[in-house]
Order: sequence, then C-alpha cells, then structure tokens
Amino acid sequence: MSVLVDDRFGGSWDDLRAARDATSIPLLAKGFFSTPEHLRTARESGADAALLLLRDLDDAATRELMELATSLGLDTLVEAHDAEELERAIALDAPVVGVNARDLGTFHIDRAAQLELVARVPRDRVVVAESGIETRAQAAAAELAGADAVLVGSTLMRAADPGEKLRELVERPLVKVCGLTRQDDVDAAVDAGADLVGFILADESPRRAAALLDAPPSVLRVAVFVGEEQENDADLVQLYERENGHRSRDAVLLRGGERVGTVVDLPWEQTDASHLERARSTGGRVMLAGGLGPENVAAAVTEVRPWAVDSARSTETSPGVKDHDALRRWVKAVRG
Repeated sequence: MSVLVDDRFGGSWDDLRAARDATSIPLLAKGFFSTPEHLRTARESGADAALLLLRDLDDAATRELMELATSLGLDTLVEAHDAEELERAIALDAPVVGVNARDLGTFHIDRAAQLELVARVPRDRVVVAESGIETRAQAAAAELAGADAVLVGSTLMRAADPGEKLRELVERPLVKVCGLTRQDDVDAAVDAGADLVGFILADESPRRAAALLDAPPSVLRVAVFVGEEQENDADLVQLYERENGHRSRDAVLLRGGERVGTVVDLPWEQTDASHLERARSTGGRVMLAGGLGPENVAAAVTEVRPWAVDSARSTETSPGVKDHDALRRWVKAVRG
C-alpha cells in the first residue's frame, strides 16, 4: 500500500502511522525523500519501503540512501520517468525500479513512453509501472511490457468503491471482441465492457477489416494476421501461420515483435472435444478462442482459467457485422 506523507499532496507522517495501525500489509512511504532523517522517520512510522525519486537525487545521494535503507530494513522503490533516469536506476543496481508515466513537473501522462521504458528494464529487476492506469486493459498493457506490478493511486481515490475498482483492474480473463469492421460496432464493444478489440487483416477472411479502426485508450487494439505480419500501429498482434490456404489452428500473441502469449483456437471451421483440455495444458498466457458464446464461455473460463477470451461469430448477425445485444451478453457472461 502506497501512503503519501508529503504535505504538498495532502499527506503526512500521521497518515502513515494510521495506515500501519490499520493493516499488517507492507507499506510504501511516498514522498520527496532526500536525507537520512527522512528514511529513519519512515521506518519509525511503520514503512516497509520508501520512494526515491531520481528526478531529485544525484547518483551519490541515491546510492547513500539505498544503503541506509537496507541497513534500516527498508526496501526502496527507485523511480525514473525518462530514459536517462532509467539508465541511472539500472546502473545503480536498484532491485525495484518504478517507471512513472506522470511527469511530476508538468503532471502530463505519457503511457506510451512509460511502456517503452518498462520494456527496457532488465528482467532481473522488479519493475513497477506507476500512474496513468485506469482500466483493466491498461494494467494488462503494463504487464505485457514487462511490469511485475502497477502502482495505482488517483484511479482508486476517485472510485466510489476503491476495493471494487482494484478487483476490476486485476481481474482476468480479459475480454476480446474480434472481427470488427465498423466503427459503431467498435464503439458498442467498448461500451459493453470489452478490454480488447480485434481487427482481422487477412485477405481471405469474410471478416476482413480495411484498416484498424479507432478505439479509446481504455482498451487495446489487436491486429490479426495470417501468414505474415504487416506494418501496423496496434497494441498487440495475433499471428496465425498459413496452412492449406487457411489459418493455422493456434496463433501467437505478439507485442513489439516479442511473443507474450498463445491463442488456443479451434481448427479452421472444425470442432474438437479436447479444445478446453488443450488450452488448460498450455503454458504461459493463454487467450482462449473458438466456439465461445454467451451460453458456454462461463463454463470454459472456470475450466481453463485463461488470461483472455476471444469471440467473433457469437457476437455478430453476419460476418463482420455485430449484434450489439449479443456483445453485451458476451461480456456479461464472461464477467459473471
């Protein structure tokens, strides 16, 4: 739990003490710390970790504070918000690195830049994506970029029920609506609660979209290709091999050319009684696709526990044309 202790943001050390009295979970003291006394006060007030902002500290001071924190039994979250600061955090061997999407000078949020930096952090560090996360899809984007955790503040504080909002941010599976070809269908899918919207860009598909359509930053856009990926600006790529003139059974899920998951699908225009068992036995992140509709997706989720579920046919009236009522039923069935 992150607790603000700086009065410039309405926080105080008393807030940290109150949090320590209320819970036994680890507490992060969040403030502008620059002296040994700051860290000693944090520890005495009940903190388990302290934030160190590279924006305000040079390397010598950061190293000194990290060493003192270790001697006090405090972890440190060493925060960077640009490429130069990230390189400093790495060079300082910070074990826990935070990458903040918010520039504390301007308060501008740049999530795209944040995700690029998250992806650069060596995998032997714990990486925390901080700020700018308001939806389940945005939390998933940080995860796929390489974040081990997300730090969420304003979104929870603005929520009518912070606990429920937190559960929403980490809830799985994600819900994907695929085969979108019309903007009003994209809008309806987002309104229904979809996390991912998919656009099939394979020539042979009856659901082929002419291009990626617009979607708000609250969701992720997925470009679906068969055989070869083409240039695109989607958040993710779903790539099938081409077999016998059609798509392969399964696909890989790519982010920036790097594999981040597996799409476990049915054979082209066929069924398979072992489909769910195959998905359940597949390692890593699994997006379950093929033959899923409002009537059977809840049972499939219970059996497989996938990272995401995907549907195209069950939410349409004809190839590429969506039934908005079916979209709502599909998302509701997954969430249920």
